[in-house]
Amino acid sequence: MVQLIIIILYFALTVAIGIYSGKKSKSSDAFVGAGMGILAIVCASTGEWLGGTATTGVSEYGFNYGISGAWYTIANGIGTMFLALCFAKLYRSIGTITVPGIIQKFFGMSARTVSSILLIIVMLAVGLSQMIAAGKLGQSLLGFDFTATCIVFAIIFIIYTLAGGMNAVASTNVMHLFVMYFGIILALVLTIIKIGGWSEFVSQVHEVEAAAAAEGAANDNYFNMFTIGMPKVSSWVIASLLGACTAQAGIQPVLAAKNVPTARKACIITAFVVAPFGFFSAILGIGAKVLSFQGNLLDTAGVNVVDGKAALFTLMMNLPSWAGGIIMASLLAAILSTVSPIILGAGTMFTKDIYQERLKKDATDKQVLFMGRVTTAISGVICCIGAIFLVNMSAVLDIVYAAYSLRGALFIIVLFGIYTRFASQKAACWSMVVTAVVAVAWVVIEMATGSYPIASWFTETYAAVAAAAIFTCIFSFIFKPTEMERATKKKTMDELHAVMQQNG
Repeated sequence: MVQLIIIILYFALTVAIGIYSGKKSKSSDAFVGAGMGILAIVCASTGEWLGGTATTGVSEYGFNYGISGAWYTIANGIGTMFLALCFAKLYRSIGTITVPGIIQKFFGMSARTVSSILLIIVMLAVGLSQMIAAGKLGQSLLGFDFTATCIVFAIIFIIYTLAGGMNAVASTNVMHLFVMYFGIILALVLTIIKIGGWSEFVSQVHEVEAAAAAEGAANDNYFNMFTIGMPKVSSWVIASLLGACTAQAGIQPVLAAKNVPTARKACIITAFVVAPFGFFSAILGIGAKVLSFQGNLLDTAGVNVVDGKAALFTLMMNLPSWAGGIIMASLLAAILSTVSPIILGAGTMFTKDIYQERLKKDATDKQVLFMGRVTTAISGVICCIGAIFLVNMSAVLDIVYAAYSLRGALFIIVLFGIYTRFASQKAACWSMVVTAVVAVAWVVIEMATGSYPIASWFTETYAAVAAAAIFTCIFSFIFKPTEMERATKKKTMDELHAVMQQNG
């Protein structure tokens, strides 16, 4: 009962903040983000990188492999820093609010449309996975029906996102960020106390390692940063380096910064906020492993849990009810902080890249604002319905990884547009489509056969990146840029260089 009361109060506060933020979102530009300061950008962007995977997912890796699970958020921090140092100035100088809008600058309108469609699909896939995580959380810890939980959560985050747009995302994410860090640290402290203190925790971890070594398991060093394996680490880092530069939900607040210095500073701070979080989640997973090894990680039926997927949820049930409620709120904060900017980002791309640029070029600001709210709400409904129908489908997480890989691979095509003269609009469009097919096919083949087509280390990330580079070159040879394309690109680059010089 205490846990439920805490969750209800947290939801009520979230909605109240979102609705209050709506007073600042009277125009279409304000709804999608404009003139944002450093704190607002950091909190809004952080939601992209610290979602359910950074908590439940990383704790599962901590349970199974140890501290190396922290590489997930470290990789995201590296990617955000890469964006800050190399592309934040360029992106902010372009003067658009969407990633496809950036792509248009280098490849034209058709490339903007194609990339928008693909990135919307990516966003909805990620949002769907977060909704599944939210539904599972309510089902596992509160005993609620999964479908009912998803519907309630969807209504809540759609209401406050529609009410305030980017202002609501930024304002609520300030609260979510502090609750996430407080909750995860509180859980960690209470878990270590439950085990018997830090020295006893370390001693028990060594016993777990000894038992794993005796069984011949590869994960026999829980304090080794590479137990999870270099293929996984490198795949995460590469996907984050590239994906950070094409992640609409993470980049949209940066594009809405009041100026270039603010955009860069916010990205740098975001990197330092995101990177350490995985260490807390991974250590929490290790703590759950120790309790499981002792036979003390008991579910409601009194059965010791040995599955990493259920470890974090079960661990919270073994903590004091008041603490469990706060920690549950922190997990929901992680999910809400991700879902809200995702559905806003998907709605923004459809509104700005397709509706305003393709379907109704003469739309008034009022019509654009209305369409932004409608498409944001539809995105939330799609995520909810998809989560309900696909909750028992084991392939969901694999498809999400393929989506992440595709998002990162699109940046390879963007690089061709920025730094080469031979890449054409047709080449970019065809490369995007083929890369999407390769990314999904790679995952499907692995699911069907149990191994990747080329080698065990050649994951969907490598496949998508390689496909993007290779096919952009091939299609650029087949579809050479026209003289008009060359002239337009030269003019665009000259204008950008002038703007960037003005921005320092």
